[in-house]
Amino acid sequence: MAPFTDVDKLCVNTIRTLAADVVQGAASGHPGAPMGLAPVAHVLFSRIMRFNPANPDYINRDRFVLSNGHACALQYIMLHLLGYQGMTMDQLKNFRQVGSITPGHPENTHAAGIEVTTGPLGQGVANSVGLAIAAKQAAATYGEIIDSNIFCICGDGCMQEGVSKEASSLAGHLKLDNLVVIYDDNSISIDGPTSHSFSESVPGRYAAYGWHVITVDDGNHDLAGLQKAIEEAVAYKGKPVFISVKTTIGFSSSKEGTGGVHGSPLGEEDLANVKSKLGFDPNQKYVIPDQVKQYYQDVASRGEKLESAWQSRYNSFKSSHAEKAKTFERILRRELPSGWEKCLPSYQPSDKAAATRATSGNAIAALYDTLPELIGGSADLTPSNNTRQNKELVDFQASSPEGRYLRFGIREHGMAAISNGIARFGIHLPFCATFLVFIEYAAPAWRLSALSQAQVLYIMTHDSIGLGEDGPTHQPIEHLTFLRSMPNSLTMRPADGNETNGCYVLAMEHRNGPSVFCLSRHGVPQLEGSSIENVRKGGYTIFSSGPSPKVIIASTGTEVTICIDAAKELASKGTHAQVVSVPCWEVMFSQGTDYLKKLFPSGVPVLAVEPYVMLGWERIAHDTLGMRGFGHSGKQKDVYKHFGFTVENIAKRANALIQAYSGRQAPDLLDRPGISVEGCTKEFF
Repeated sequence: MAPFTDVDKLCVNTIRTLAADVVQGAASGHPGAPMGLAPVAHVLFSRIMRFNPANPDYINRDRFVLSNGHACALQYIMLHLLGYQGMTMDQLKNFRQVGSITPGHPENTHAAGIEVTTGPLGQGVANSVGLAIAAKQAAATYGEIIDSNIFCICGDGCMQEGVSKEASSLAGHLKLDNLVVIYDDNSISIDGPTSHSFSESVPGRYAAYGWHVITVDDGNHDLAGLQKAIEEAVAYKGKPVFISVKTTIGFSSSKEGTGGVHGSPLGEEDLANVKSKLGFDPNQKYVIPDQVKQYYQDVASRGEKLESAWQSRYNSFKSSHAEKAKTFERILRRELPSGWEKCLPSYQPSDKAAATRATSGNAIAALYDTLPELIGGSADLTPSNNTRQNKELVDFQASSPEGRYLRFGIREHGMAAISNGIARFGIHLPFCATFLVFIEYAAPAWRLSALSQAQVLYIMTHDSIGLGEDGPTHQPIEHLTFLRSMPNSLTMRPADGNETNGCYVLAMEHRNGPSVFCLSRHGVPQLEGSSIENVRKGGYTIFSSGPSPKVIIASTGTEVTICIDAAKELASKGTHAQVVSVPCWEVMFSQGTDYLKKLFPSGVPVLAVEPYVMLGWERIAHDTLGMRGFGHSGKQKDVYKHFGFTVENIAKRANALIQAYSGRQAPDLLDRPGISVEGCTKEFF
């Protein structure tokens, strides 16, 4: 270990004063944690981590995650000191301002060097577990070209959030010894001392999870102790490592060690006091001494040499593993294999009825064989979710890191946040699965999938009151309204096997965001007219009993079959009807108004049928048949009959709607500005 010098001390104090200046300049933010964590950040970035600021996406870099994202001034300062492109001093001065790349919490879509979007506490810890899983699996698959380590800094809030506990428990089970979590143990939260509500031994808890635990008693000054601890962590084999570091929040402030320095600027008087204490001119702002600039320039230059050495290793790998290297490079380009969708099975109306969770399982099995980047699993519902049909598939475990099936356990929130980390590593396409009702447990992480443009497939089965006997605790009612409201996320509810395949095509091609599959427990027939190409439009006419329909029935998923039978019932009595299947709202509305008017011509009333709260259908429907309360426990057919999702009732409601507009045209609901999202596809979908 090279000795630490006065230059190292100057670097640490520069980080502290810059953090205080950055937050003061914005009149908003969190100075305390960056000031307390400055020694940790300096040691980690200058002496431990492997990265190249000149090429932030260098695939074998170590990954850094700031789980306590409110401390982001620290991360932005480190990126600036190391010369990451775009992270200029002006960006630091525009901290938390519209148009800057320095928002109030780190966002990977804004600045190079930000691996994941954090802020909601605990998410970064779980993301780090996902990154570590991805690195382990990639190393087992591609050998010596991947040996990344994952470093995560977190705080007391992260340790209290359940998502970090779920993910950390799984990490211990998987023995992820490429993962180092550094806990900023400053004993302060917004309300004051953490002792108000938090008295457990966090290191003891992590030891119980199966982690190796190290403690650093003086994180304010002991740079050598920090380096020794982190180096021990990197070298340790067989367990992930948890380093508990005692720090002082807001170090050097008159409010140090209190909640008052957590989330408010220091104020000019205290800021001057800090600078004087640390040997800086109190009248100068945003100061970086030349020695500090040179020090970090030297660190950055080491990164270029590191990547150059890795490139030599990769060239050797490529020469001896040409096909594997070809696949590796395709994945890094974020391309799918040519003709990949041909692997998906096709269905004919003569084929037997099947639940869409079953046809989804068939699709996943085919994709596993075609896409080596596919990895995923279930929250202890594998047989119900139909996510492991391939008998030869290997589980990802400590003893089999090459495996591509993940046993997440009953940890829905952790599962989704881990999947975000896997996606952000850059080599895998992850999926995760549970019952649709339990996406509520995973929702904060799914939201971050959308915000951070992480391609994660959410395989949600048992999607409606149709699941039957489990009753209203397990029957989703409000969920589709919630899911469809999320920007940059696709919500898909297929009606049969071909539509299921089409939804997988949409999800695979939606490269910069998540997709949610809503899949049935009960069987449905394979329909005439369903196809991948029709699903690409988001919505399409799947049945017409004749020209000039008197009513259009729009529906999704398992109810499409019932609506088609209702349309046939209407036709048998002389009333022509059309049925529009809408497997994906977001894609349908992105087609533009002209296309929508082909599906829903002016003057023809529209009845929307779906076993959910119907908020949103008023954009295109004149009447709706949906849920106005919770479901019931019972056999699927009996529950459907109880709530009116039958051929007879749908036909009755369609006739009533026709009569309501007898002698006059139904209003043209599409003749309104903003009804479609035409032109917004690139930004939102």
